[in-house]
Amino acid sequence: MDDRADPPTLRGERVTLRPLEPADVDALNAIIAQPEVREWWGTDPEVDDQDAFTIVVDGEIAGWLGWYEETDPDYRHGGLDIFVAPAFHGRGLGREALRLGAGWLIEAKGHHRLIIDPAARNARAIAAYTAVGFKPVGVMRRYERGPDGEWYDGLLMDLLAEELIPS
Repeated sequence: MDDRADPPTLRGERVTLRPLEPADVDALNAIIAQPEVREWWGTDPEVDDQDAFTIVVDGEIAGWLGWYEETDPDYRHGGLDIFVAPAFHGRGLGREALRLGAGWLIEAKGHHRLIIDPAARNARAIAAYTAVGFKPVGVMRRYERGPDGEWYDGLLMDLLAEELIPS
């Protein structure tokens, strides 16, 4: 395990995850601005240069998979977040991207536990995360502000390394 290593390009059956490049930001911001995506991403969503992969399908930018690490040895874990362009919804591509990212955080980065925190009302995301192996931990009340300015509950979900469900 090398915590300092740059993330690699990860290839699945239909999805490629490559490290986010500055040239991807405009395309990803156009995706996150689409109403079907934006409704789940707070008041002013924007992709920047944080740790993330660009999700590529058939050579086209299809979405974004963000990742992070808590490095305090007593609380060490990884986390994921994702959005996929509406044109790619309903094909299992988000689940494949999550499996690739989760597998990398577990195998290469040595994490025993991962977290993700969808909006509690985002049934589609919760179903996708559950299909990968994430389990609900609890509701975080009035966790995030939506684009409409209202506060909404979030659902904390986690996955232990041995719970990752293969495709």
